Amino acid sequence: MNRNKTALAAPIAAALLAAAVTTATPAAAAYGSPWHSAWGASPQAPTHTDWFPNWSEQGFRDQSVRQVVRAGAQGGELRGRLSNAYGKAPLRLAGATVAKSAGGAAVRPETVRTLRFGGSATTTVPAGAELSSDAVALPVQAFEQLTVTLWFQGPTGPATFHNVAMATSFRADGNHLRDAAADAFSAAGDQSFSWYYLAGIDVKDPAAPGPRRSAVVTFGDSLSDGFGATPGADRRYSDALAGRLAALGTPRPVLNAGIGGNKVLTDSPCFGESALNRFRRDALGRPDTAAVIVLEGTNDIVQPDGVQDRCTTGPRVTAQQIIAGYRELIREAHARGVRIIGGTIPPYGESGYWTARGEEVRAEVNRWIRTSGAYDAVVDFDRAVADPEHPQNLKAEFAFADRLHLNDAGYRAMAEAVDVNAL
Repeated sequence: MNRNKTALAAPIAAALLAAAVTTATPAAAAYGSPWHSAWGASPQAPTHTDWFPNWSEQGFRDQSVRQVVRAGAQGGELRGRLSNAYGKAPLRLAGATVAKSAGGAAVRPETVRTLRFGGSATTTVPAGAELSSDAVALPVQAFEQLTVTLWFQGPTGPATFHNVAMATSFRADGNHLRDAAADAFSAAGDQSFSWYYLAGIDVKDPAAPGPRRSAVVTFGDSLSDGFGATPGADRRYSDALAGRLAALGTPRPVLNAGIGGNKVLTDSPCFGESALNRFRRDALGRPDTAAVIVLEGTNDIVQPDGVQDRCTTGPRVTAQQIIAGYRELIREAHARGVRIIGGTIPPYGESGYWTARGEEVRAEVNRWIRTSGAYDAVVDFDRAVADPEHPQNLKAEFAFADRLHLNDAGYRAMAEAVDVNAL
C-alpha cells in the first residue's frame, strides 16, 4: 500500500498520479473466487479524535471485543476477515467466534461458532496484513445482524480500526467468546462507536451461481460512512440502496467504503489515506466488485478553509486538482473492468464550513461530473438533497444538525437518486 503523503502545493503532476498507480493490489482481489462480500469496512490507522472517541490507540489486553454488523448477502457458509493493516507488530488473536445477534451485545447461543484459521482457534496476523478465517457453516440471510467476538489475551498495541461505525461495539475483561448474554459487556465506558480489526464478512451460497461480480461499493467520506444517521439503525445511504435493490427483486450486496473526514488528494493521520492511495484496496480489492459509486471531495474543499490541526492540515486545492484525482480513480476502475459512477458533491451552505471560494470549487467540480462523460454514469446527489430555492443549502428536512451531513431521510433521498440500471 502506498502511504506517501501527497504534496499538492502545485497542480497535480505526473508524479502524484504515478504514485497512485503503483499502489499494490491486494491478493484477496482474485476474481473468480466462490466467496461473495456480505459486509466490509475501510481500515484506518489508530488515532484519537475528539469528535469520535475510540479505543484504537490503547488497543486491548486480556479483553474480548464484540462487534455487530449487518450482512448484505445470503449464504450457507461464512468467513471473517481481520486487518492488521496499520499494526507495527504481529497481532496475536487468542480466539474468535461469530453468532447471530440477539440485540445489543447478546447473541443467540445456538448460533455461536468458533472461527478458525488454518484449523487453529488462535492465529497471528502479520503487521500490515489481512487474514481470512476458515469457512464456518452458519446459514445467513441478507440484512441479518451478525456478531463477531475477538479475544486478545496479550497486549495488541495500537489497533487498526474503522472510526465512524455508526454502530455500537462492546468490550469486556477476560475471555467471553461464547457468552450468550450481554452481562459481561455492560460496564460503563465499555461501548464504542467504532469497529476494531474486523475488515469484512464473506459468504458462500451453494445454491447460487458460481463466481460472479455483483457487489456495489459506496466509496467516499462521512457522507458515505453515514455520519448523521441514527446510530445502530443501519440507515446510511448504502443501507437504503441495498434495501431498494432487494425491493426491486434484484438484491445485491452494497459495501460501505466511506471514511469520515477522508479526502481525494491528501492523506490524514485521523481520516485515513487519500482516495488515491486506498482505492485499490477499499473499492477494488474485493473478489466481486462490479460497480463503485464515488462521493468524495467535500473535505478537500472545506478542511483547508477551517482551523488547521494535525487531522485537517493540507493545502487549498482547485477544482482541476480534484478532477485530476477523479480521473485517476476512473482509470483504475476501468483497468479492473469495474463500472464507476460519479456522485456530485451535496451543498453545505448553512454549515460553519461554507466559504464563497469553496462554493465556487464545488460548483465547478459538479459541472464536470455532470457534463464530462468521464464516469460511466452520474448520480446527482447535489440536486437530490438541495433546497430548490436556496441550492447552496441542504433541504431542511434532509439536514443533520450541522447542516453539512444528512439525517435518515436525507440518506434515503441519496439512495433513491441512484439509477439502479446504471449499476
